[in-house]
Order: sequence, then structure tokens, then C-alpha cells
Amino acid sequence: MKIRHYKFSRITLDPNKCFGKHCIRGLRMPVSSVLSYLSSGMTIDEILKEWPELEREDIYQALGYASLTMEERIAPL
Repeated sequence: MKIRHYKFSRITLDPNKCFGKHCIRGLRMPVSSVLSYLSSGMTIDEILKEWPELEREDIYQALGYASLTMEERIAPL
């Protein structure tokens, strides 16, 4: 059962794939892996060359998703 993120159409969640991690378009490519490659210094073009099943928009949405999850939230005491 693949579930799409409400805001990022290329970010999916399937409890039966990648231990239920958020992935790119139902592929077995977790968002966290894409972010790790970027943080290690790989360029978008290098990632796309290494994993041709990915598209540039996938990487942009992975970054947007990460930004959304890191948004500051204020919780009342």
C-alpha cells in the first residue's frame, strides 16, 4: 500500500518497502539516502548519473520534504 505525501507528490510511504521509510516515487530509494548523498558533497548531477531512475525533481522534493520536517514548531507549556 503506497501512500503519497499530501504536499510532495514524489514522496511516498509504503510499510512494505525500506522498513516504512519515506521514499522517492515508490522506489527503494529513501529520502534520507538522497539527503545523505547531498550532505556528503555529491552534486545533483552526480546523483542522477549514479541512479538514473531518479529525476531532478525527486531531489528537489526530497529537500523540500526535509525542510518541512525540520520546521520549527512551538508547543505550549
